[in-house]
Amino acid sequence: MAVGPGTLPEFFPVPGIRLGIASAGIKKPGRKDLVVFELAPGSRVAGIFTRNQFCAAPVTLSRRHLSLASPRYLLINTGNANAGTGAQGMEDAIACCRALADQASISMEEVLPFSTGVIGEPLPVTKIVNALPQALEAVSGDRWAEAASGIMTTDTRPKGASRQVEVNGRTVTISGISKGAGMIRPNMATMLGFIATDALIAPDLLQSLASGLGEKSFNRITIDGDTSTNDACMLMASGQYGGPEITADSPDLAALRDALEQVYLELAHAIVRDGEGATKFVTIDVSGAASQQEALDVAYTVAHSPLVKTALYASDPNWGRILAAVGRAGVSGLDLNALEIYLGDVCLVRHGGRAEDYSEERGQAVMDREEITIAIDLKRGDVRETVWTCDFSHNYVTINAEYRT
Repeated sequence: MAVGPGTLPEFFPVPGIRLGIASAGIKKPGRKDLVVFELAPGSRVAGIFTRNQFCAAPVTLSRRHLSLASPRYLLINTGNANAGTGAQGMEDAIACCRALADQASISMEEVLPFSTGVIGEPLPVTKIVNALPQALEAVSGDRWAEAASGIMTTDTRPKGASRQVEVNGRTVTISGISKGAGMIRPNMATMLGFIATDALIAPDLLQSLASGLGEKSFNRITIDGDTSTNDACMLMASGQYGGPEITADSPDLAALRDALEQVYLELAHAIVRDGEGATKFVTIDVSGAASQQEALDVAYTVAHSPLVKTALYASDPNWGRILAAVGRAGVSGLDLNALEIYLGDVCLVRHGGRAEDYSEERGQAVMDREEITIAIDLKRGDVRETVWTCDFSHNYVTINAEYRT
């Protein structure tokens, strides 16, 4: 199951960015499981990656290549993570990059590899290399929807977002796709995100945008608290919108940032809505915190609580589970008589106990919804943070128990 309609938008092609899709048969014969991004010369790329110390070979190699050259191609495969594969995994990632580079007549360092799928199994290099000609021959600017499907693993539906915005008197296009449904707490899950624009963005600003927007979107979602070995989110700028370079001092930067933020949030939320077995989309809003860290500690403690998540699945307004999670979040000196906890617009906790105007019927009415907000006001300061998560269903256990069968 998944939450909401999940329909793909009408993608605006991004000038300077073309995509190709092919079937390598990595896990399932005939499945489109190989995606190539072709970037026009002069394009700039920035990104964020997993903080898991067992990061996959393609993550390490992409970081290295980003420091050495301006990327011309991104190569993404599904069905195999190429993680936990030791020295051979790095050799395999290099072999795939070299094969693409040879066919495109560029240097190997101009290729960024990305993999997602089962951890600990050798990458089927021959299958990938054999499928590259098909992907390269098919590159086109209007294949975003196909690419969104081509990067899926346990996802039940493709995920995408697209916007256009006026910058410097010219139309700037932004399109992006993401994938992920389980092993999601990116901390930068199995999560990949690729966002492209034709804006000409200064390199330092591009990295600042990639980091800042990723922090407030992909780094604020969690399905199960597990950080993947393969997470990556890349921001590509082809520079072909026809206007001047956008810098941190540009007057139109705010409009561009807002449009990018909408795309990042839409792609991140789509991952939560398609969380493995998800039936609820849940916003955890923590306000009145004394610091960002304590706000996030409270939000993630509630979001990761198996008791809270199973109550959400059951549509059971068992508010004591939320109260208990807040109490064990590790906030020093928490004033229990001051804080308030809400389920939607229904106050659950006030003055250290159940709110005097709370009723089971009002709580149940909120819990019956598909989209729910849990709001916690700590009454300690003015810091606010928001995290998005989903419930735990029987299906989550089934999907992960049968992942390799």
